[in-house]
This record gives sequence, C-alpha cells and structure tokens, in this order.
Amino acid sequence: MYKNKTSVKKEARIRIRNRIRKKIQGTSERPRVFVSKSNRYIYSQAVDDEKGMILAAASSLEKESKAKEKKTKNIKASKIVGETMAKRLKKKKINRIVFDRGVYPYHGRLKALAEAMRKEGLNF
Repeated sequence: MYKNKTSVKKEARIRIRNRIRKKIQGTSERPRVFVSKSNRYIYSQAVDDEKGMILAAASSLEKESKAKEKKTKNIKASKIVGETMAKRLKKKKINRIVFDRGVYPYHGRLKALAEAMRKEGLNF
C-alpha cells in the first residue's frame, strides 16, 4: 500500500532520464556530453551514441583538478572540470556538442560546468 520513499525517488529519476534521453542523441561529429555528480565529485563524459564509445572524460577526482582546486565539490571545481573537458574535446577537433544534464536541474555546479565549456569555445 505505501511505497518506500527511496524507490519512489529512484523511479522518478529513471522517468526523467528517459524523457531527456528520448530527445538527445550524440554522434561522432556532435557527441553527447553527459554530466553526473555525487555529493563529493562531478564527472563529465563525451559519448558517441552511434558507436557506443566514450570520446573524452573529465572529473574533479583527477590529479590535475585537485592540483588547481583542493575542494572537489564546489562551483570552482566544476569550472575546472568544464575547462579540461573542453580542452580534451578541442584536441579531438570537436567544436559542437549536445549537453545532457541528466536528471539534475540546470543550475549551480552543472551550470558552472556548462558555462566553462562555452567559454573555452564549444557550441551547444
């Protein structure tokens, strides 16, 4: 009769993710940049959905990110991850992407990451 709160939240997150993924598709010329975050770190991956390959990845867990910013869960760390992700995509000659926010609303750390990627010259 009564559902567990965690199972209700998990089902809602799955519904949101599926609704967004219906609209977004990544290609080799324009990959999908997926962002996921935990309470401690933020992760970003560029995915080619046609081939099922990860083209580039960056996170606040890496040594480069930790060298620039000691705290890994603030907006400054998200900007650093966005910059490194954009640089890695630029090395592979990718200028256009599709941004996949996942189940997270577009504000805070996620918005900082996206704006840092735009600042480095990626179009989405």
